Amino acid sequence: MDLYKYIKDVPDFPKQGVVFKDITPLLSNPEALNFATTSLLNSIENKKIDKVIGIESRGFFFAPLLARELNAGFIPVRKSGKLPSKVAQETYDLEYGTDTLEIHEDAISKGDKVLIHDDVLATGGTAEAVCKLIEKLGGEIVQCNFLLELDFLQGSKKLSNYKVTSLLHY
Repeated sequence: MDLYKYIKDVPDFPKQGVVFKDITPLLSNPEALNFATTSLLNSIENKKIDKVIGIESRGFFFAPLLARELNAGFIPVRKSGKLPSKVAQETYDLEYGTDTLEIHEDAISKGDKVLIHDDVLATGGTAEAVCKLIEKLGGEIVQCNFLLELDFLQGSKKLSNYKVTSLLHY
């Protein structure tokens, strides 16, 4: 199945000059959604996964589906101030400033095998921050999974210590 035809380019969103990759056409098509989920699962190659991390917010679409199929727990990583219990934090650089991600301190146990999922790998800063959070809590990152990767931004370079899989490349 050609998943590229389910990704819609939205020019000048969220700001002038940016071409946003809208995945909602893929999410709304049952066959495309199923094919993408199965393809992401196949990329894991039967590795043992204890927890699947979904990165706010579009990582929340596939991460619970993957967790269910892998018989693993789903853990959300959120922006600062969104989680109700005690959290671990990681601050990372953005193009203009910084941002902070949080995870519940008790979400990962030492030695947990972790799959990280987000919809898009762009510059890699967000995923790199999540990797640091997981390792800070004692988790072992098995793989970083993405629906699509913007190759020209070279985000996978920041994740060179990890297995990175992306279904689509732009």
